[in-house]
Amino acid sequence: MATLLLRVLRPFSRLRDVPFRAGIHGASLLYPDHIPTSPLQKALLAAGSAGMALYDPYRHDMVAVLGETTGYYTLKVLRDQMRRDPEGAQILQERPRISLATLNMGKLQSLPEGSLGREYLRFLEVNKEHCAAQWYSTCMDSNLQDQSEKRKWSRRGEAMARERVSPDTRAPTRFVDDEELAYVIQRYREIHDMLHTLLGMPTNILGEIVVKWFEAVQTSLPMCALGALFGPIRLSARNLQVLVSELIPWAVQNGHRAPCVLNLYYERRWEQPLAALRRELGITAVPLCMQGLA
Repeated sequence: MATLLLRVLRPFSRLRDVPFRAGIHGASLLYPDHIPTSPLQKALLAAGSAGMALYDPYRHDMVAVLGETTGYYTLKVLRDQMRRDPEGAQILQERPRISLATLNMGKLQSLPEGSLGREYLRFLEVNKEHCAAQWYSTCMDSNLQDQSEKRKWSRRGEAMARERVSPDTRAPTRFVDDEELAYVIQRYREIHDMLHTLLGMPTNILGEIVVKWFEAVQTSLPMCALGALFGPIRLSARNLQVLVSELIPWAVQNGHRAPCVLNLYYERRWEQPLAALRRELGITAVPLCMQGLA
């Protein structure tokens, strides 16, 4: 099945190398990386990116395209939530960005143990290679029956070992035809690792799926719902059972209980103890079952 899916989606696998700059003739650019597209072009991009994202969940560029081409109306709802919240409105006004260029790593390193900033930095360091190792393990224990497919996916994991978990790996927004909404989805991407830190989730496939369930409840973005529903396809039977019985209910409950995480000005909360922030948001402790699976 995986081999058949790959053959169907191969033309879309090179989307990251296509310049896309054709856009709509005569359309003006709303922000630096903006690529104007018609509804038909968005539909084609959504279909292709959805298939590639399902086949390879670590194709972050495809996940990004899917989010931009399917989330316009949901982004408007999120933008309005931010406008109604004092902290969220300030974020929209000041447009802070989370990247290696804006982060003061020295300051984060000097913060007390247990603070949001120190724990966020720890997350980036700990998960530098953790994701690739877990990817390899999942491939060997997954539903991939074809040995050549397993070898291909294990090589993908080895390549990922050379990549660092970093806020700079988030793709710039390109296909959202509204400048303010483009910032909203960019902000959502850049706080993704912050959500891993808040939820105490690693960057393995299981951890990513749990975060996607939390995000789906929080944002209602179609991209998040798709990842939450179809991400478990490659999980082992053991991990799938734990996910369904314990982790999904935990993520859904916390997603409903917490206020909109886009309304948090994380850059001004680095010194706040992570435990205190979790209490403020109503985020409960990670289920014990996750400790044996992470």
